[in-house]
Amino acid sequence: MYIGLYFGSFNPIHTGHLIIAKHILNETEIENIWFIVSPQNPLKKKSTLLNEQHRYNLIQTAIKNETDLKVSNVEFNLPKPSYTIDTLTYLSEKYNNHTFSVIMGSDSLMNISKWKNYKTLINNYTLIIYERIGVEIPEYKQKNIKFCKAPFVGISSTQIRKLIKENKSISYLVPEDVKEEIERNNYYR
Repeated sequence: MYIGLYFGSFNPIHTGHLIIAKHILNETEIENIWFIVSPQNPLKKKSTLLNEQHRYNLIQTAIKNETDLKVSNVEFNLPKPSYTIDTLTYLSEKYNNHTFSVIMGSDSLMNISKWKNYKTLINNYTLIIYERIGVEIPEYKQKNIKFCKAPFVGISSTQIRKLIKENKSISYLVPEDVKEEIERNNYYR
């Protein structure tokens, strides 16, 4: 099976993440997308992160009726901080009957030279890049880098956390069940 791995903090998951995932399923050969919850992204501050299990549960809530979307906690048991190449190596060995690609925004591609073993990543795995607002897709000649025109979605987890702290509505920015779970558990206050 051809699996797209969508790595992220998902702090919290929002409608934009889901729109991108479905668009990539519609427009590429990927058959399933796995949301890989990163407990600690080495390029982000840990202090702003909701507990990894809570973020995992929010994604489960968001995709509970989807057959082609899955959430994975694989990085919870790997050394921290999480490095994409280490996770890919682990998954490729564990599921050697699957082919994995990495889904990322153009902003992540712009920073890829800061990633651990990024040349190995680019040479051994396909990267599916969608354009992010304000970040043009650079010219890349590598055969393993593919570009997917996806809708621009002007929603960010940072914006959602800010709205919650200000006691403002996050309706339609996250799925309704996710909104209810955030409110019920008082997340991001």
